[in-house]
Amino acid sequence: MPVQSKICRGAAVLGASAVGLGFVVPQASPSAARAAASTASASPASPAFSPSTGIASCAVAGAVSFAAARRAGARSTRARSSTNARAQRVALFARGGEEDTRVCIPLEELRNTDVDKVGGKSASLGEMISQLSDVGVPVPGGFSTTAFAYKEFLDKGGINDFINNQLSDDTIYTDVNKLMEVGKAIRDKIMDTPFQQDFEAELKEQWSRVSGGDDKFTFAVRSSATAEDLPDASFAGQQETFLNVMGYEDLKQKVHLVFASLFTDRAISYRHDRGFEHEKVQLCATCQKMVRSETGSAGVMFSLDTESGFKDVVFVTAAWGLGETVVGGTVNPDEWYVFKPTLAEGKNSVVSRTMGSKLVKMIYKEGGGSEVVDTSEEEQNKWSASDEEVKALAEMAVKIEKHYGRPMDIEWARDGDDGKLYIVQARPETVASQKKVGVIEEYKMLEKGGEKVAEGRAVGKRIGSGKVNILTSIDQMAEFEKGQVLVADMTDPDWEPIMKKAGAIITNRGGRTCHAAIIARELGIPAIVGCGDATDKVKKGDAVTVSCAEGDTGYIYKGELKFEKNVQDLGDLPEIGLKIMMNVGNPETAFSFGQLPNEGIGLARLEFVINNAIGVHPKALLNYDTLDAETKGLIDERMRGYDGPKDFYIKKIAEGIATLAASVYPKRIIVRLSDFKSNEYKSLIGGEQYEPDEENPMIGFRGCGRYTDPFFEECFAMELEAVKIARGEMGLKNVEIMIPFVRTLDMAKDVNEVLEKNGLKRGEDGLKVQMMAELPSNVFLAEEFLEYFDGFSIGSNDLTQLTLGLDRDSGFGDPHQGCQGQGQVCWHLWSGPF
Repeated sequence: MPVQSKICRGAAVLGASAVGLGFVVPQASPSAARAAASTASASPASPAFSPSTGIASCAVAGAVSFAAARRAGARSTRARSSTNARAQRVALFARGGEEDTRVCIPLEELRNTDVDKVGGKSASLGEMISQLSDVGVPVPGGFSTTAFAYKEFLDKGGINDFINNQLSDDTIYTDVNKLMEVGKAIRDKIMDTPFQQDFEAELKEQWSRVSGGDDKFTFAVRSSATAEDLPDASFAGQQETFLNVMGYEDLKQKVHLVFASLFTDRAISYRHDRGFEHEKVQLCATCQKMVRSETGSAGVMFSLDTESGFKDVVFVTAAWGLGETVVGGTVNPDEWYVFKPTLAEGKNSVVSRTMGSKLVKMIYKEGGGSEVVDTSEEEQNKWSASDEEVKALAEMAVKIEKHYGRPMDIEWARDGDDGKLYIVQARPETVASQKKVGVIEEYKMLEKGGEKVAEGRAVGKRIGSGKVNILTSIDQMAEFEKGQVLVADMTDPDWEPIMKKAGAIITNRGGRTCHAAIIARELGIPAIVGCGDATDKVKKGDAVTVSCAEGDTGYIYKGELKFEKNVQDLGDLPEIGLKIMMNVGNPETAFSFGQLPNEGIGLARLEFVINNAIGVHPKALLNYDTLDAETKGLIDERMRGYDGPKDFYIKKIAEGIATLAASVYPKRIIVRLSDFKSNEYKSLIGGEQYEPDEENPMIGFRGCGRYTDPFFEECFAMELEAVKIARGEMGLKNVEIMIPFVRTLDMAKDVNEVLEKNGLKRGEDGLKVQMMAELPSNVFLAEEFLEYFDGFSIGSNDLTQLTLGLDRDSGFGDPHQGCQGQGQVCWHLWSGPF
């Protein structure tokens, strides 16, 4: 029998006062180990594991003494009189060292430094259990098999030689069919080779320890590779995961399958592409207590924005049931952004939310395993996590990120039985956090107005094009050619060998945190996920352009359109004597722009938020009950998850403002309140019923004139309520407001009264109110207008039109004359008053 089995089962656990938490003393019998572990469980010093809850915890005081180990059977007098040097050797042995030949280790005894022994996943779980459980990061306990056990297993029966022989043919990395044949041969060889007896015995002992011998106790069995979850390579989804594993025999089989999964086709290809030598990567199995999220919800969160790399937010996703649907990309999940600075202040820090379709969920299958079922209509139209839960998760993410000192990719679950949130996995984020600071990569469409075929959630910020190849099965991989656009219902990491060949990727299902999205980012390939009907909208052989460079929404255009790529390294920019603020209206691009050198946002047009995030006339929402069924149906689809039409309008505007404000916080952001013209309002859902037909809307019912008119009073009040929420509940005091198209001093006075009536008094709580100067009257009466406002922003377009008598919406007139006159007008008008 190999040495490690005798040592592993012949050990006693010492407490903190003897050698250190979770240390192992060799030369004791199996019964001694169990007796010592039992004593340690009762002691406040030891890591305790409760089979009923499956949660490991660590306390502070007390220990299992050497005397306890001696009573349990350790007879060495040297142990009783051990010196510090001896204690250090034992510590080295227990923490792994070169001599650690254990085949299974409880998670609570592991630290992040044990990656070479138990792989990245197990090491990270052990780190969180031992270091973060006391600060509010609950992690289910369990155990891990070791790299030593895996290496010894491969040495049996000549498996190593077989693997090396199979992988010696380099053509497998270019020939998908060969790769599939080799992968299957290796996996079959591994599955046909039984485990060594001592490994099986220890595996069963650990199963019994965690489960209490209960055959209905459920485990999640996941892979944990010695080269995964690294800061520069995620290995996301490359090996297998098994859920709802019940009973020892089932667990043993799943561990065997996990071992074989080191040689899935995707894993072989992934390691080769990233320069990892196959023989230097060992696989361990993480056996962890299952969280009963099949009756709750689960998801993934990142401690930064995955698309822009913006580090002041936590990006949270969730769906009903087991989290594999989110991770695997079979569901379009709900999404939230939580702003870290205001989270720390206890404010309402959820600055953005997007409801996913959540058409399916994964649940337990009777007798073990899992299955995917349809969700109910109620589940589809309800958030899969509350705002309070999202904020609690974000707090955990911040603690985990702080502990590891880097942005993290975290999986979580809410138990349907106890309603509590648990962290089930954490690994370094490997793409956005690795981008060089100060280097701007920008893709831009050069041909505008292309026909949009479909749209979905953008992954990355790039653009790609090519001929469509629709695949319905992984068995069709050999039909895929380099540079084609891969279109599928969904992809998973099994598709990695062809994903790297694609010009772009399009899927019907999936969210921006699924494994396939992570792999696409690592490969630098534009991908649009969650389109819903892409496989119906495009045809095989069609030429398409896939644009992820226009915000959170990705667009598929007909034809191979022209685009450009620009890369700029800003380097160290010198300080200048001028404060430059940005013009940003789209919240979807705010986190990217916020990382440019800036002094805040000088103009954020609110109509962009209303048009894109809401798309409904505010009067139609206020009069929702009187609308026809068709219009109601359009509105209902947009306001899913909100408490009625008014709540939808107010919160969507508040979220848009908050996202923009967060991108430059604590620097200033000046939000220009809505300035739709009547023809623009008319184009919104329901707008035809409420807007007049004006010959020249540019100088009609707009801006400040609307705000003070009884017709629009309630609509404007909703807008102001959103501003109050952003500045108050959400704690974004950097928000200022700007009033457009103020014709007269009386209007200026009236609008300030309306602001005060709605709880936004100029000068109160630091609120500044600016004015858009876009009329000649604003210039000639500048000093008088400043009695009502804190400053001006020059609206040069409208100012030029109204001075020269031009209409920018008209096809007549000389546009060159307008451009030439614009500078002259601004100079002469403003040089007088100032």
